Amino acid sequence: MYLIAQNLPHRFQHGCTIDMCVHSSSPLYICLCHYIYIVCGISLPLPPKKLIGNMDREFIAERQRGLQTYLDSITQHPLLSSSMFVKKFLDPNNYSANYTEIALQQVSMFFRSDPKWEVQEPLRDVGWRIRKQYFLIKNKEQPKERYLLSWVDLGPDKFLSDKDLQSAMKLLTSLSTPYLCPLLFSSTSESSALLIRPFNERGSLRDHICKVKPRESYLKKYCNPKKSQGLELQHIKLYGRQILEGLKLLHDGGVFFGHLHASNVIVDDGVCRLMDVENGMLGVPSALRPAFTQLRKINSTESIDVFCFGHLLYEMTYGRPPDSVPIDQYPAVPYTAVVSVLQSILSTEACKSGMPTVSELMQTPLFSDVHLQHSEKLQIKVPSRLKEALKTAKESLEKRLQEEQRVLHQHRRLTRAQSHHGSEEEKKRRKILARKVGNAVVHTQSSGASSPPTCPSSPTPPSTTGTPVCLSVSLSLCLSVCLSVCLSVCLSLFGKVSDRLCSSPLLARTC
Repeated sequence: MYLIAQNLPHRFQHGCTIDMCVHSSSPLYICLCHYIYIVCGISLPLPPKKLIGNMDREFIAERQRGLQTYLDSITQHPLLSSSMFVKKFLDPNNYSANYTEIALQQVSMFFRSDPKWEVQEPLRDVGWRIRKQYFLIKNKEQPKERYLLSWVDLGPDKFLSDKDLQSAMKLLTSLSTPYLCPLLFSSTSESSALLIRPFNERGSLRDHICKVKPRESYLKKYCNPKKSQGLELQHIKLYGRQILEGLKLLHDGGVFFGHLHASNVIVDDGVCRLMDVENGMLGVPSALRPAFTQLRKINSTESIDVFCFGHLLYEMTYGRPPDSVPIDQYPAVPYTAVVSVLQSILSTEACKSGMPTVSELMQTPLFSDVHLQHSEKLQIKVPSRLKEALKTAKESLEKRLQEEQRVLHQHRRLTRAQSHHGSEEEKKRRKILARKVGNAVVHTQSSGASSPPTCPSSPTPPSTTGTPVCLSVSLSLCLSVCLSVCLSVCLSLFGKVSDRLCSSPLLARTC
């Protein structure tokens, strides 16, 4: 099945489309459906087929709608839509590269200059990012220890210069704090970065919530987990407070994150550590960017982290991430203090008026009484030059986000206007209005037939070039009515005035 699935994009590329699959056995869609069911455990039924009458126009239209609904359900699923297999199936031209092989070549070139590292095996499909690959490696000087190597492409949100980026990565490798996962080595190039950190056998916080093995495929682990369960209140309080401490540590040091989710949190001896802190500096887009881009109040790096924390808190409470945001109705849960914090972040009111800061969340009753093992004040000492570069990069990141939100807001308004314009009620209303205006025009023209013979012809209505059809029709009709009425009155007055002028002895000859 896997080999067949790998060949589907190639076959799809050579001309097999939805229209061709309508009245055939649809092998591409059947294999895709089986692949999703076997790997992810998700059942997505295809529209029914029939052998006789499969060329009927009604059947073809019905099957087209069914296949479109099937594809919509795949592309709207947050994990399936980001998988490499689905992207290859839908767009083989832009996703034909073998990123695992590219990453392996980059890693091999790096190991030539540093031979103490040795690749044990590639960890395929562990992460959801297409342009980020993972490898299990070991240090020849410490053969019993295993490490995680990640190779990632630089993203569109990279606003640090190459020199400043190297300084920032050097800073992260020198940090030793309890709430950040240690980064042992980093190397950046013009287009990618290579990172080495300890490999955690217990997996991430999401692995703990879903009760799955860390090294399995992320689609198999997270698409349809059967044993996922929310955490107990004491763990929600402790883990939540530790995560907030890590966020505050980064914000106080001027380091922007934006990549907080359950897969980027490691639980090590009862302490939560944030992982992939470097993603923001490398310009990698956030996993929740499609969600908070639609909310214009989330326009700063701190508000992004708070929004992501709300998602994570929801998953720790209910055992699964929220389906959509805003959320105003929450499933029954015995922890009222948790629901109040969730409402302050994920409710409609919070998304419209603004959400709390990290410091304000730490002062809520849910987290304020948590006893921490590391009570000393932690801080990140950032050189002044790098701090200024990070500040400039953060402002550029926020500006780009705000511009995307503005464009999306305009697009949504235009879409709503087009939807309203094309609705049946609006079409019926325009027909009634046009009929009324047309009757008024006919009535005006019939009443204007008795006007004096000296009445000039009606002026041509102004041009409506570039105006939408609905507006041009309405404006032309309204203008014709108004002009006709006004001209009738004016011409009648003009006729009386002209009669008086012509009766004058001085102007009688001219008239």
